[in-house]
Parts: sequence; structure tokens; C-alpha cells
Amino acid sequence: MKNSSVHSILEILSTKGHEQYGTEAVSQLEHALQCATLAKTSNATPELITASLLHDFGHLVHNLGEDAAERGIDDRHEYRALNYLKTIFSDAVTEPIRMHVNAKRYLCAANKDYWDSLSPASKTSLELQGGIFTEAEATEFINQPYAEDAVKLRMWDDLAKVKNLKTPGLEYFVPVIKKLIINS
Repeated sequence: MKNSSVHSILEILSTKGHEQYGTEAVSQLEHALQCATLAKTSNATPELITASLLHDFGHLVHNLGEDAAERGIDDRHEYRALNYLKTIFSDAVTEPIRMHVNAKRYLCAANKDYWDSLSPASKTSLELQGGIFTEAEATEFINQPYAEDAVKLRMWDDLAKVKNLKTPGLEYFVPVIKKLIINS
């Protein structure tokens, strides 16, 4: 059962992933592969590599269209992904995914230069997602389990938007993903 769920997730990623990643220069799949590759080359855990690959899966499973943020809609993709992933993977995979949007809010509060590094699309979505954390919110966020992993994921997420960047294909990450299936 769990293997078929993983197969369904990979099928959605490989088919719907060819859609443009909003106004970024890459597709959803290219973005996912770049993010996972950055995690892999940073010697991240298999769980964080998998989270990096699947962090924007929620964008692929809603019917709000690719331009939801441009229309002023927060698609809450970090939560939409969890419906598919929580029964398959441990918290070490799902929590950084759930927290990666708030990691952007945290980084803007913790590092004043971070805002300037964001793409225009990421700045637009940040406002829809609640804006920059207050100092108290930032402290509360970073003290949660998996927050530091979510911050790492967020940093790779920001860098994973390079047009025509060569990365390993989706099949490269399948063995990593399959080893992490819980209760298989």
C-alpha cells in the first residue's frame, strides 16, 4: 500500500511537475530536483533530501492554478502536501516541509539581508503567508523540533530556481525515498 502511495506521489511529480513554477524560470520538477540535489551535495540526511524533493508537492495537488499567489491567494501548499505524505514518511520528512514557509518568515526576521535575496514571486507569497515574523515569533519558531532543518530546506529552496541547471533525474532519488517509507 505504501509503495503504491509513493508511486502515486512520484507519478504526480513527474507528470504535473513539468508545469511552470509560478513566475520562476524553472518547472516544479526542475525546482524539486535542484532543491534535492542541493541537499544531497550538502550531505543532508536522507530525510531532509526527501523533504527537499517533496517540499512543494502541495502546489501540484490543488486546483487553484499556478498563479494563485499572483491572484492574492495563499495556496497553503505546505499543508496540502501533508495529506499525502504523513502516512508514508516520518516527521523528519514531513515537519521541514510543513515548516518551510514559516522558515522564510523566520529568515526575514533573523537576517535583514535575506529579504533582498528573495525572488519577486517569493516576496509576493511571503506577504500572503503572513509576512515577516516578529522577534517573539521568530524565537518561538526556531525553538521547535525540525526548525533548523526547515531553515536549511528554505535556503536550498531559494537557490533552486536556476534555468537549465543539470541535476540527477527523479529516478536518482527513488531509492532514498523508498528507504524512508514507514510501516511498509
